Amino acid sequence: MEIKFSKEYLRELYESGVATDKKHRFQPDIVTRYQARIKILERASKTEDLYTLRSLCYEKLKGNKAGLESIRVNDQYRIEFKTTQAASETVVTACTILELSNHYK
Repeated sequence: MEIKFSKEYLRELYESGVATDKKHRFQPDIVTRYQARIKILERASKTEDLYTLRSLCYEKLKGNKAGLESIRVNDQYRIEFKTTQAASETVVTACTILELSNHYK
């Protein structure tokens, strides 16, 4: 998938492991797992590939977050994203990372 980041702190966490704004500071373990999950999304050619990796707990969200999808970083955090497909000669799935959120807040 082609990965896009909707917020700068998400890109910073992926590329350098640290966000410059103090509001989005995470424990090193969370950052490491976040980076690994983004790499998995990059390697996936389509969302159906995510179903086979049960540890991701891939799901399409419902309720006020309908239209979004998520995978787990750990038991507490998840990555929320939206996918779109551009059909040409080859189908390219673009994944826009929207949030790294505490699922239980």
